[in-house]
Amino acid sequence: MFHELSSFPPQSRVWIYQADRPFSEAEQAAIEPQLQSFAEQWVSHNRQLKAAGFVMYDRFVVLLVDEASADASGCSIDKSVAFMKSLGAAYGRDFFNRLLFTYQSAGQLHTVTRDAFEQLAAEGRIDADTLVCDTLVSTKAALDTQFMKRLADSWHARLVTFA
Repeated sequence: MFHELSSFPPQSRVWIYQADRPFSEAEQAAIEPQLQSFAEQWVSHNRQLKAAGFVMYDRFVVLLVDEASADASGCSIDKSVAFMKSLGAAYGRDFFNRLLFTYQSAGQLHTVTRDAFEQLAAEGRIDADTLVCDTLVSTKAALDTQFMKRLADSWHARLVTFA
């Protein structure tokens, strides 16, 4: 059964999959029920997980599990990876390219390669105050409060040299 996100405690576990390009509104409308269906059927050692899935900022798929009643095991995590691979294949997206970075400029999100990100910093087009998306947050609390953060305060900072 799909659970409202507000019913998930702050320590709920989060996995964020970044698409290589944004989803259209129509694609998001088609994906949301698939995420809900996966979450409703997601089990770990034959125990139903209290889970949810949603698209965030047109390009991130977030899977969320409240592990208070059942932990997500290796096998259940493997199932989520297989689901994400099939979702990517169905919509022509790559969710597993870890060399993509998303930042905000002029109120818009932009996803670029690591090389392009480094070049933007070297040219002064992004700086320490540029907001970046941290796909490594691992709890609902961190997702709510630390997903968008200043470049200087993120792990991305070690990858760039500012102009």
